[in-house]
Amino acid sequence: MANKVVGFFNDIKLEMGKVAWPTKDELIGSTIVVIVSLAILSLFIGICDLVLSKIVNVIMTRI
Repeated sequence: MANKVVGFFNDIKLEMGKVAWPTKDELIGSTIVVIVSLAILSLFIGICDLVLSKIVNVIMTRI
């Protein structure tokens, strides 16, 4: 059992050595893309929510 655990952690160490870690510039660029994408998506969802809530209010007041 202990050999399996040790083997597992050795495999983890081996695989982590194969990972291509991003450079600082790549990480910053990716982070900016994610933040801008989230801002655009949030704005879109907010506008859709506003429009749909106005439509529902108009429908509900006419009933």
